[in-house]
Amino acid sequence: MVSGKDILVHVKKRWQLLQLFEIALYSFSAAVLIYVFSRNLNWAIVVFLILFLILLLFRKTWMLSLEKVSAYIDQKLDVAEYSSGLLLAPAENLSGMALLQRQNIIKKLQPVVAGVIPKNHLKWASIAALLCVISGFAVHFFGLANLINPQNSDTPQNDVIIFKATDTLQSAVKSPILENQELTINYPNYTGKKSITVSSMEVKALEGSLLTWKLKFDIAVDSVFVETNTQRFPMNFDDGSYLSSMILKTSGFYNFRYIAVDGREYLSDLYGLEATSDSPPEISIEGIDQFTEYDFKSEKLVRFSTSLSDDYGIASAQIIATVSKGSGESVKFREEKFAFDDKVEVGQKKQKVSKTIDLNRLHLDPGDELYFYVEALDSRRPRPNSTKSETYFAVIKDTLTNQFAVAGTMGADLMPDYFRSQRQLIIDTEKLIAQRRTLSKKKFNFTSNELGFDQKALRLKYGQFMGDEADSGIQVTQTEEGESAIREENPLAEYTHHHDGDNEHHLVDHEEENGEEGKEDPLHDYLHNHDDPDESTLFTQSLKSKLRQAMAQMWDAELQLRLYTPKKSLPHQYKALKLIQEIKNSARIYVHRIGFDPPPIKEDKRLTGELGAIKTFQKKEDVGEPMAYENSRMAIEILEKLIATDNSRSISDKATFIDAGNELASKAIEEPGKFLKTLQGLKWLTEDINITKQKLIEIQQGVMLALPKIESNPSGDTQFQDEINKLFLEELQANER
Repeated sequence: MVSGKDILVHVKKRWQLLQLFEIALYSFSAAVLIYVFSRNLNWAIVVFLILFLILLLFRKTWMLSLEKVSAYIDQKLDVAEYSSGLLLAPAENLSGMALLQRQNIIKKLQPVVAGVIPKNHLKWASIAALLCVISGFAVHFFGLANLINPQNSDTPQNDVIIFKATDTLQSAVKSPILENQELTINYPNYTGKKSITVSSMEVKALEGSLLTWKLKFDIAVDSVFVETNTQRFPMNFDDGSYLSSMILKTSGFYNFRYIAVDGREYLSDLYGLEATSDSPPEISIEGIDQFTEYDFKSEKLVRFSTSLSDDYGIASAQIIATVSKGSGESVKFREEKFAFDDKVEVGQKKQKVSKTIDLNRLHLDPGDELYFYVEALDSRRPRPNSTKSETYFAVIKDTLTNQFAVAGTMGADLMPDYFRSQRQLIIDTEKLIAQRRTLSKKKFNFTSNELGFDQKALRLKYGQFMGDEADSGIQVTQTEEGESAIREENPLAEYTHHHDGDNEHHLVDHEEENGEEGKEDPLHDYLHNHDDPDESTLFTQSLKSKLRQAMAQMWDAELQLRLYTPKKSLPHQYKALKLIQEIKNSARIYVHRIGFDPPPIKEDKRLTGELGAIKTFQKKEDVGEPMAYENSRMAIEILEKLIATDNSRSISDKATFIDAGNELASKAIEEPGKFLKTLQGLKWLTEDINITKQKLIEIQQGVMLALPKIESNPSGDTQFQDEINKLFLEELQANER
């Protein structure tokens, strides 16, 4: 049976556990903030432990007494009847009535004491921890930590440079000790950023920055070098330290090497060189459509605003315009440059400028066009980055158009006006579908209907090539009753040419049931009748059917566009485009190449039978592709021999390891955490450094992981291999040792 004191002890332990959890949450909140701004896990752990101990001493959780627990239960639970203190008193000191009350309290507390929540501030501690975690994500996402600690954005802090002797047999001799190491990064002047000096040798800086290394040893050394992938730079001795500078141009790796006075050489680990590029300016034009038409009598002003931004400041921005005047072969172009109405502030990272172009000042006539785009340059030196915006069009409507007059027996206009191509219609339709969510319903339907009109114009234009005289592009015939009905409904029907009849898009073949005209001509199949609109075409009979099919697809595409369903119109547009391309290809004229023109025959040599000047020619060519990472594959074989036999490397082996390291360098730049140790191991293999068997195995596995997968050649064997077995075999191959 549970005693009354056990009930109080259970509540006490729960109370103490909640207090400890509350203290841990407050400590965790502070540790998260420290880690976000310092990027140092050790500092975060130290802060957590220190704050946890301080709060623990302040709260004194271990000093929680059972009397305080009893008083809290009397206050929170009515069933306790302010008698929980009897549970702590010895039984021999209680009267009979007190013992009965004690037993009654135990029975009442047992079922309800589990729901007692001791006094705590766990809610506020949880809110504080959640806010700190959210703040940490926000600081990391927006890069705010770099504003407080600039060194985090360019160079992470690592340990001091560790040198290893290339000749391990003389390792017992005392080697020079590095007392001080510094790396100074001087950013290009146009950036306006101050130079920084750090102790870490990992470099991440802007392309074109000046890197200066400074090393100081406790004793004199003979010489110190900075080695990159293919070059070695000596460091100059100045005022007790060794200095060397380099302009950061490309990403890569480097290491240090120094030679002691006694001739011993020491080599450091590899460090990364990451060159970040300067982003080009960004341009955003607002307040104008990409294509704008103006009436000749209206106000012809092109107004727009431009937002310019660059990471290190804008140097200049201007408007490049081209004026097109005339048409056909007499068209003339001239280029002009305009400055913005607002002054472009040099060096400012973000700014907004505007421009108003008066087309009257450019002396544009009806039908003339203006093409312009915005070009912006940043302050990068010696060659600035440039960005060009999209091209915008401003056109003055042409009020005078040349009407084509049919002369003689010509049945089609062979000089069609400008119209939108089928490919452009497909591009505009796909663009409309992509922007459907951003456009209002009215704007979407209007644009879809306009595309339908353009599709109709294209269909009618191809109808002219088919010899169709009706504006619909499809030959339409009417019976006499239909014509008389139209005349009765419209008194002007006799004096107009009706284009918008209800049967505009219906192809109907009418045959006379009675009379001589209804009889079929027996020579119809063998003649090419130019009087028949279906036969008066610019194309052959085989191409005519394809063009008919294309026009039918255009009609279906126009119908869907008119119904505001551009997505359903796309398949018909693609089919029409395919048919048009087939017609163009079949209509091409191919000119045969002129044959070989042999040299003239020498009559004095002819039929003599002398073969002395004739020489045979033989050529061998290997058309196979070279194997990728060939040196890395050779390095794997050499490592296999070193693991099986001894650790001695020949000169050819070292050369192979150098070439394999150069092949692996590109992947190590992309994934330094995965391949940097392998690249470091290959560097050590080029020296006389003694490497353990386990380290050789690790280097070999790293090189194997860097090799690209070879696609299997087709073969007659078919076998099933699921993904799990494939991954299992690859893992065994990579970790076979």
